[in-house]
Amino acid sequence: MQFIIIAHDYKDGLQRRLAAREKHITLGDTLVAQGKALYGVTLLDENQQMIGSVYIMDFPSREELDEWLKVESYVVGKVWEKIEITPCKVGPSFVKK
Repeated sequence: MQFIIIAHDYKDGLQRRLAAREKHITLGDTLVAQGKALYGVTLLDENQQMIGSVYIMDFPSREELDEWLKVESYVVGKVWEKIEITPCKVGPSFVKK
């Protein structure tokens, strides 16, 4: 099941983001290798400061996605204040073959 995750940082979250970033990237690399993280980007404000994240994820179920969120360093480290999760389907033009 595919999901789009849109996560907005706390207004004062930049230092926490930077502190948690290495663990976040390491976990992201693992999820990419497992085929669970399909795509990810950092949201930027008008000053090019990081203010959030967008992920396209592929987990067998919403429950497994929720298990990932329990260990995601940006959740554990209180970087993401608001997380929107919506089921989605990646179009065939964007699926790796």
